Amino acid sequence: MVGFLYCDLHLSKIFERLPGQDVSMRRTLLGLVVLLVIMFICLSACAKKVVWETLIAEAESLYGQGQYNRAFVVARKASKIAEKTHGPDHPDVGRSLNILALVYCAKGQYAQAEQLNKRSLAIWEKALGPDHPYVATSLNNLAALYDMQGQYGQAELLYKRSLAKSEKSLGPDHPYVAMSLNGLAVLYDTQGQYEQAEPLYKRALAIWEKALGPDHPDVAKSLNSLAELYNTQGQYAQAEPLCKRALAIREKALGPDHPDVAASLNNLAALYRSQSQYAQAEVLYKRSLAIWEKALGPDHPDVATSLNNLAALYDTQGQYEQAEQLYKRALAIREKALGPNHPDVAASLNNLAFLYDTQGQYAQAEPLYKRSLAIWEKAFGPAHPNVVTSLENVAELYRKSGREKEAEAVEKRLAAIRATKR
Repeated sequence: MVGFLYCDLHLSKIFERLPGQDVSMRRTLLGLVVLLVIMFICLSACAKKVVWETLIAEAESLYGQGQYNRAFVVARKASKIAEKTHGPDHPDVGRSLNILALVYCAKGQYAQAEQLNKRSLAIWEKALGPDHPYVATSLNNLAALYDMQGQYGQAELLYKRSLAKSEKSLGPDHPYVAMSLNGLAVLYDTQGQYEQAEPLYKRALAIWEKALGPDHPDVAKSLNSLAELYNTQGQYAQAEPLCKRALAIREKALGPDHPDVAASLNNLAALYRSQSQYAQAEVLYKRSLAIWEKALGPDHPDVATSLNNLAALYDTQGQYEQAEQLYKRALAIREKALGPNHPDVAASLNNLAFLYDTQGQYAQAEPLYKRSLAIWEKAFGPAHPNVVTSLENVAELYRKSGREKEAEAVEKRLAAIRATKR
């Protein structure tokens, strides 16, 4: 506004010095120049909008391709342009922050992702209203972030809010609805609530197949999740074709070196390991690990998952030294990236304890079992399948080390848990 007034006054003085012109002509010329100034300002704003749209599309594309470092650079440029052009509370700023948050989350930098997610959510709620689809998307992304960090109560509330808003504003068969359904299913799956998870996975899959076609990456996401659910329950014949179809879709759509391809490889390897097909599993685990390390860096939680799974494979085959090194590396990554009380840290502790237990190193195993048990109880509650597994491991360790009374106490607790599930 200050620049505009400056031009107006300055041009008026120039016109007043022109000889042989009446007031009407000077006003006409002044009006034309002011119009040109306004047009220039509008064109400049339009040009910035075009640049922003190009950058945000590129950032979202790079994120979809798993090129997170490049996506981060481009998204930051988009964010700066949007904020400079429109101010800090414009929806374009919210969209820029949203993709930045997704990149941070993909890189395992959860604190930064949470801060940006919350700011994006606040902008969209204020600018677009609480029932806009962008608000539902932001809630879903924030829920997924909490899910990854083991904050399941917060995640569930946000997933349900996101689902309700998407269904209300877009209808029950929109891909955004499927996104919320799949996220909520993953949350229940993680907590061992398989009966609640399965119908949500199936509904999400049906929506994505109908809306996006059978070969879309989002269809692969749903197939992969459903396959993992079946594998966890020992339903291998149902899991394998879903795993293979998900992998084929992702390799074709995303290329062989995408992080999502690594996730499918990892799940198929887990399926083979469950069926004692160790040679096939090892090849897939190693390929998965190589992709994640290259795409995400050596200290990412997904790398820890791959290391942990490969270690478990070696452990099963009695290759204890190889397994121990990988378990320890996975544990260090998870503690640093996720914090000492995350359920994935408990999984690493439990696996390392079991390795020592198998070798008769009970003194080394016991504190790891107990720490793992405490984390899982706090995160999941006293009756979760992981808690039961941990208690079983502790009871067996007590038996093997001749501590019968302590073993009996743990077994009584296990019996009580099982009685409540009948």
